Amino acid sequence: MDISILLSVLLGVLGGYLVNFLADALPNELSLSHPTCKNPACLAKLGWKNYLLFRRCPQCQKLPSFRNAIVILLSIAFSVFTWSSPPAGLGYWFGFIVFIYLLLVAIIDFETRLVLRPLSLIGLVLCVLAGLTMRTWQETLLGGAAGFGIMFIFYLFGVLFTRVRNKRLGNSDEAGEEALGSGDVTLATILGLLLGWPLIWVDLLFGIVFAGAISLLLILGLIITRKYRSMMVFIAYGPYFIIAASLILYFPNLIKPILPAA
Repeated sequence: MDISILLSVLLGVLGGYLVNFLADALPNELSLSHPTCKNPACLAKLGWKNYLLFRRCPQCQKLPSFRNAIVILLSIAFSVFTWSSPPAGLGYWFGFIVFIYLLLVAIIDFETRLVLRPLSLIGLVLCVLAGLTMRTWQETLLGGAAGFGIMFIFYLFGVLFTRVRNKRLGNSDEAGEEALGSGDVTLATILGLLLGWPLIWVDLLFGIVFAGAISLLLILGLIITRKYRSMMVFIAYGPYFIIAASLILYFPNLIKPILPAA
């Protein structure tokens, strides 16, 4: 077997473990803390051996999340794929680093509905550099501005909708969830810098369609199981914007017929 493939597999494993650890540590304390049990009633510190080998918590016997294995397998697959077919203009190393960043943001947003500020700052720098590597600074900055502007308008509509809903339900303005958060605006800006103009609007359109399809399936599932109680189903949009951006960046040939001309 080609030694380069083995190296890409090893890097994929390391990338997957890094994403899992940061996704576990950052939302809780915004620090690189020691691994802890994910059982809220336990929260015992896990030895690194137990954490890395996916062993049960020694105190409460809770099994690790399936997410850990899925993330590592996905990271390996993307590492091998990016090694053999690096994204145009980025190459393997930059392309894989960008993927690891996007995967981490998507997992944290999916699990907590948070786009963490430290990760946003890192993403702004990383995606500016990636954007400038692939295209002109005008297209890169225009993409970031467009991502911010488009999503900020949606954010304002979401705030207005939430206020109208709360007023009709007799709740305070602070009650309930917002359809979109400020983190979604920041993430759209980051993805705009990465993809540039005009691809950012394609990304946001795809992301909204993906999120809408998942929401519809979720509602149908709740109706079938007779657990549906409200017309409101909130999901994190960030992961779907990131899935769309990954398709555009890493698999352009699959969606080339519907992409705008460069």
